[in-house]
Amino acid sequence: MEQADPRRVLEDLVTGGGESFTALSRMLRRNDAYLQQFVRRGTPRVLAEQDRRVLSAYFRVDESVLGGPVRAAPPPTIAVRMLDIAASAGPGRLVEAERATATLAFDRVMLEGLGIRSTKLAMIDAAGDSMAPGIEHGDRIMVDEADRRVGARGGIYVIRLDGALMVKRVALADGRMTIASDNPDYPAIPTRDAGEVEVIGKVVWLSRALR
Repeated sequence: MEQADPRRVLEDLVTGGGESFTALSRMLRRNDAYLQQFVRRGTPRVLAEQDRRVLSAYFRVDESVLGGPVRAAPPPTIAVRMLDIAASAGPGRLVEAERATATLAFDRVMLEGLGIRSTKLAMIDAAGDSMAPGIEHGDRIMVDEADRRVGARGGIYVIRLDGALMVKRVALADGRMTIASDNPDYPAIPTRDAGEVEVIGKVVWLSRALR
């Protein structure tokens, strides 16, 4: 399908939204006539990349309609590896190796609606009840392996500590990690130096069978 003229598109966006060429030109830190000359006289021939990016964000349109490159649509699903390991939500589980037993296809729109935009995802089973009631034994948890940034606010992460794989609530402050269970029946874990803890990824979603 033939791409619409970016000048016509911009003119429709400006006039249809009751905007001002002059005000938008100033927003771009250009002279007052910059956008009007682009639309009416064809100068400049194309919008500068930065100007196009700002305008597309302002009008909430794709850059391609303002003359940017047409990007291929992302695939509708994201492949998530199902790993043959369990992250302990109880006593630490020793894991020597991991292998993918299946690849699960998740709808990209659904994941993005949950705030999950990573493509480096894995599913593993949780074992034990130390993270109950949030994570129960047998829950299948999704781990974002690209998000290993632990901050002061903390979050739920899969970690490896002293060779044991576990899912815990983890926070980092002054180079020390606090590692805690949500279940109050489990004893506190002493803080550890950040270098002693391998962060595998952040838990971003879980699925649970209705019992």
